[in-house]
Amino acid sequence: MENTTGQSAILVLEDGSVFSGKAIGKIGTTFGEICFNTGMTGYQEVFTDPSYFGQIVVMTGDHIGNYGASLEDVESDGIKINGLIVKKFSYKFSRKLATSSLNDYLIDNNLIGISDVDTRQIVRHIRSKGAMNCVISSDILDVDVLKAKLADVPSMQGLELSSKVTTDKPYFYGDENAKYKVAVLDLGVKTNILRCLAERDCYLKVFPSKTSYADMKAWNPDGFMISNGPGDPSVMVEETNTIKEIVDNQEKMFGICLGSQILAQAVGMKTYKMHHGHRGLNHPVQNLVTGRSEITSQNHGFAIDPESIVPELAEITHRNLNDDTVEGIRLKNAPAFAVQYHPEANPGPHDSRYLFDDFIKLLS
Repeated sequence: MENTTGQSAILVLEDGSVFSGKAIGKIGTTFGEICFNTGMTGYQEVFTDPSYFGQIVVMTGDHIGNYGASLEDVESDGIKINGLIVKKFSYKFSRKLATSSLNDYLIDNNLIGISDVDTRQIVRHIRSKGAMNCVISSDILDVDVLKAKLADVPSMQGLELSSKVTTDKPYFYGDENAKYKVAVLDLGVKTNILRCLAERDCYLKVFPSKTSYADMKAWNPDGFMISNGPGDPSVMVEETNTIKEIVDNQEKMFGICLGSQILAQAVGMKTYKMHHGHRGLNHPVQNLVTGRSEITSQNHGFAIDPESIVPELAEITHRNLNDDTVEGIRLKNAPAFAVQYHPEANPGPHDSRYLFDDFIKLLS
């Protein structure tokens, strides 16, 4: 069913909070965990990031849709968020590269959203109460009915979601004559991670999330990339065991976001669900090795428990300057390191792309 500008929509949170607004995108009902992104640009890259699978995103930027949608601005094969919440939504756009309005793009990708709500109030509520499930509906406006349906939606804690966004079969990316071969374990990889590696003379073979170490090793790669992705790392037992095999065999490895959490679990550390997570383009992180600070792009709702780190096995290399959470680790007994944030940063600043160069040095 296509959207008609001005049609009513409603947002209901798990704690009973209700917000009324206007429908954007497809008309219908959608559920997910509410979170917010603090980026002022790059909305299409956010919507297509597989790490957001299962979540409904509040965009804190005031104007969404003003530069339309473009096929060049995607990080996967389509929209991965479950729903969209914005303050001001633009049906008109001004950009030569745009191929359609954002509203048409949302409809084409079956995304349900709501506009004309007080996103500042919603964000302050999430920061106070924490992440929780919610529902957006533009075809059911009975709050009691929506609350009843919302009660049946499972919590993000305990959900395994990588298998829903990983590739169905292995594929190649980059120049087959490149200097290095890198096996990528796709837990929900962003395209720009692959691009950043290919630009550094790497030929990639991207494997489904359930691929064994032996099957990846059969390609004889020079190193392994463990990607970002959605869901709770604590329930990803098979992937954790695979990473443990890679570590035990002294393979060279770089992990990003969920890949960082899985690497930590592979050497006995623990992960936990954050109060409301980190999502946006402006999170300050300090590199404890160099002492330098960087502004980072982030998207995660789980993190490594610093109390579980065994000093003999690993060290913390990066910390978040806002809340002191773990942002990077390096193993002491294997050539492996990982960061919690997104050094490929699309969208976002390029402060952290040196980490790809560090990985290349490790491969050399």
